Amino acid sequence: MCGIIGIVGTQAVADRLVDGLRRMEYRGYDSAGICTLDNNEMIRRRAEGKLNNLVSEVASHPAPGMTGIAHTRWATHGAPTQNNAHPHATDEVALVHNGIIENFRSLRKELEARGRHFESETDTEVVAHLISEQIEAGKLPQDAVQTVLPQLRGAFALAIAFRKYPDLLIGARLGSPLVLGYGEGETFLGSDALALAPLTQRISYLEEGDWVVVTRDSATIYDKDNREVIRDITMSGASAAAIEKGNYRHFMQKEIFEQPTVVAQTLQSYIRPLEQTVALPQIDFDISAVNRVTVVACGTSYYAAMVAKYWFEQFARVPADIDYASEFRYREPVLEKGGLALFISQSGETADTLAALRHCKAEGQTIAVVVNVPTSSMAREADLLLPTHAGPEIGVASTKAFTCQLAVLAALAAHFAVRKGCLDPAEEADIVRHLLEAPACLNAALDHDDEIAAMAHLIAPARDVLYLGRGPDFPLALEGALKLKEISYIHAEGYASGEMKHGPIALIDESVPVIVLAPSGPLFEKTVSNMQEVRARGGKIVLISDAEGLAEAGEGCMATIEMPKVHPLIAPLVYAVPVQLLAYHTACVKGTDVDQPRNLAKSVTVE
Repeated sequence: MCGIIGIVGTQAVADRLVDGLRRMEYRGYDSAGICTLDNNEMIRRRAEGKLNNLVSEVASHPAPGMTGIAHTRWATHGAPTQNNAHPHATDEVALVHNGIIENFRSLRKELEARGRHFESETDTEVVAHLISEQIEAGKLPQDAVQTVLPQLRGAFALAIAFRKYPDLLIGARLGSPLVLGYGEGETFLGSDALALAPLTQRISYLEEGDWVVVTRDSATIYDKDNREVIRDITMSGASAAAIEKGNYRHFMQKEIFEQPTVVAQTLQSYIRPLEQTVALPQIDFDISAVNRVTVVACGTSYYAAMVAKYWFEQFARVPADIDYASEFRYREPVLEKGGLALFISQSGETADTLAALRHCKAEGQTIAVVVNVPTSSMAREADLLLPTHAGPEIGVASTKAFTCQLAVLAALAAHFAVRKGCLDPAEEADIVRHLLEAPACLNAALDHDDEIAAMAHLIAPARDVLYLGRGPDFPLALEGALKLKEISYIHAEGYASGEMKHGPIALIDESVPVIVLAPSGPLFEKTVSNMQEVRARGGKIVLISDAEGLAEAGEGCMATIEMPKVHPLIAPLVYAVPVQLLAYHTACVKGTDVDQPRNLAKSVTVE
């Protein structure tokens, strides 16, 4: 989603603003811009497309000044044009905005009726005009913002600059994250700690409804009731190295290869290898009393939730419902007393998921979150925080965050099962042993990178690709199809393999590659039977299985990918690797933008 950075500094800020935007490119965007304050002027530079276009614009038309704001935009209202790019400005005010102003139409009509002229199609510009009206009426910036914020409905993070106040910025957040950074004689605003990493490690996370007045040497924070408050200053730990690709061609490739390490780091938080037990963070409720789990997520995290449903029900015998966050509240779900609502999110800021969390909290559910950002909104509002330790994920298409989510969910399911009396100590020790094998098995899967790269040329010409799997491999089929769609722009669908004959088999012909995920085990024979139905109709099959499975069913396939033989519990983690690599190398063959695929954003902070 959109990225924000603001600096009240002691030196020229234009280059540092652009550098901050570059650190947020991973969030996804389609235009960018900066505004600096200098000599009683607001100097705006904007460009559609990639950040290099803005760099060229600033190089040819410099933007002097020691205070400024900057933005990468992911279009919601209006096309990704230069006019719709942020910052938006009047003669007195410039601002950048992440989120959505839901009542902007009515506000815009009122403003136009009062003679205000708009230059863009965006919802954001109404905020600039509302604040500008207050400034033109003689109010101070603080008073102007305090007057306007209650008029806004929706979700927003704002950074606001004022022409007549070159040593001042104001930030505000409601539903979208905003971070305050403290430097030496400088103060900063940013969408996340990573954006501010080269500037400062000392940060405060603004809380819901906060707004802040920022000068070079101070920051005064107010809560939603306009009371002055203090927010803790923490050390972010964000590092410039986090956005370096090293020797890898793309961030996505780097993050795929980081999975053995980050999954191991994640499991270290949930496993006691000497005792051969699973251990969760401190829990302030009786998990054995939970009678139903409601799991809510979006995108790739939803497929992790699908896998978790199998685990909760098979191991712990706890019924589990799963929902897309965007649909959850609108079907008016029945939430039983004593239920656990589990939310899965890479960023911890996804608007749909956060809204669902608050709905469940209001309905009296115990809240657990699996999240990669332990300082995020979801993390702060949870009763049980289950952090992954994937580190910053820059590629828009999630890879290492997904496998770390699976690792946490497997540990949670095992802990549930122990507390419910469904696993005895020997069975728990067996599960711990298999979880500890996961990093090595991920490494073994990565060893097949070269052969997967070679077979990507077989997939790249296709217009349609199907993925098949049974049991916990069905969500992996969906995830594989999503990855291929996201970064190669090839249409792909995932199906439960037994459902092929109930309709999708009509799509099969010799031009449609079919990717089959079939580890040997209790579901193997049925999956292979479905595979043979595809083969009989001319489908070209890529079989992903272990040596035993390939020996039995690999003959006649267009290609095969051999995975290590693994326990069914960790198979979803291991089989994620080949579908990620296949999508990655296919996208490379097609020449698409792997790390920043068109139309997508990393963290979707609007509903």
